[in-house]
Amino acid sequence: MTTGPLSSRQLANMQRLFATPFAEIYPLYVTKVQRKNRSEAELRTVLSWLTDLDGTQLNQAIASGESLQEFFARVTVHPNVVLITGSVCGVKVQEVEDPLMRNIRFMDKLVDELAQGKDLERILR
Repeated sequence: MTTGPLSSRQLANMQRLFATPFAEIYPLYVTKVQRKNRSEAELRTVLSWLTDLDGTQLNQAIASGESLQEFFARVTVHPNVVLITGSVCGVKVQEVEDPLMRNIRFMDKLVDELAQGKDLERILR
């Protein structure tokens, strides 16, 4: 999917998302998966797979107040993220051009899959 240049509004929205602290996103993910009878431990497993952070490092990322941009700048994203396909909010994750936005969408997609009841083995490609 090739799109034209982003509007100034779209760019502003992306920058606002990039500046959002990971600590603000994390409790939203916890709520989402728990509403669907999944555990926070399973969420942490998925996030650890994606970012190569252990439990202590994940706690530090939450406590630090770092933005999503800072968070993804310092983590190592799992090489198998290229196997993640599908849509988040109507956007195919594999077609997102901006690398940071693509990583955020990959994270969203994994959380969605967990909330949808998929087995961890399938989520952790």
